[in-house]
Amino acid sequence: MLVVSFWTSLLGLTEPLFVPEYWNPPSLFDLAHRTGFDIESLIFSFGIGGVAVVIYDLIFRTRPERITAHEQHLSQHRYHLLALLSTPIIFLLLLITAPLNPIYSAVIAMVVGGLFTWYCRPELKKKMLVSAMIFLGIYFVYFLTLIALYPNYVEQVWNLQDISGILIVGIPLEEILFGVSFGFFWSSVYEHFTWRKLQSL
Repeated sequence: MLVVSFWTSLLGLTEPLFVPEYWNPPSLFDLAHRTGFDIESLIFSFGIGGVAVVIYDLIFRTRPERITAHEQHLSQHRYHLLALLSTPIIFLLLLITAPLNPIYSAVIAMVVGGLFTWYCRPELKKKMLVSAMIFLGIYFVYFLTLIALYPNYVEQVWNLQDISGILIVGIPLEEILFGVSFGFFWSSVYEHFTWRKLQSL
């Protein structure tokens, strides 16, 4: 959990790609407004990364175990490295070539990268699908709490005119899409990267 959380925290460094195109949040020392970077994004990314990876294992009482060298040489694993790199590659290509808000590029990249992982590691599909729903539920509760504490926060911070503007119980549709796609893709990262499979306890 801590290892994945650390690497996920680095995703917070992508914040300048989303400010102010997607949102423009207040931040410590007003860093987001002045530089695009902020401390809160690093902390938030650290927190969600570890949760997305281990929550399925905790609920269903599984643990990752090393897969055999024979299994590593199955035909679908020829694309192991490409599958791992597919999400950042697709995200960068969409940023450069497509007239999309960055949040849509991120969602598309994570879904496609997740499907690529599914092809290479089909035994992880249950964890990926279930984790997508579990993480969405956690993310949903987080947002409902935020809205309850700060009723106008979404309207003040999210750039609703440049995205769909659709709010579901006050939550931007794009955040729900992000929650599902992040849980779907990121829940498999540890097992896929380290050549491990799930074993019931």
